[in-house]
Amino acid sequence: MSDFRSLKVYQDARSLNKEIFLLLKDPKFDRNIRNQLSRASTSIMLNIAEGAGRFTSKDKKNFFIIARASALEWSALFDVIEDLKLLASDKCEGFRKKLEEISKMLFGLIRNLEKG
Repeated sequence: MSDFRSLKVYQDARSLNKEIFLLLKDPKFDRNIRNQLSRASTSIMLNIAEGAGRFTSKDKKNFFIIARASALEWSALFDVIEDLKLLASDKCEGFRKKLEEISKMLFGLIRNLEKG
């Protein structure tokens, strides 16, 4: 079995996912935002894990691309949260920066798979 847990990108996504779930306990977030944000957050972790378990570079790459797209979706959700003033701008920006780092790591994985 592939040890996806050893990947830094997975560890960072997991840590950020935990932050999100703790944040979403705040009742100011409505059901729609809570649902979208939790799904996008979890999708990043799950697609990294599934991609790491695939045998071909093409399959791995596909799941890493989906994980990266979920990170971008998540970042856009923080635009909505910021626009609705559900969270301070600096907090939203902090989450976006963490997501950008995850996105960069995923992009690196994708590029390495394209070379191989």
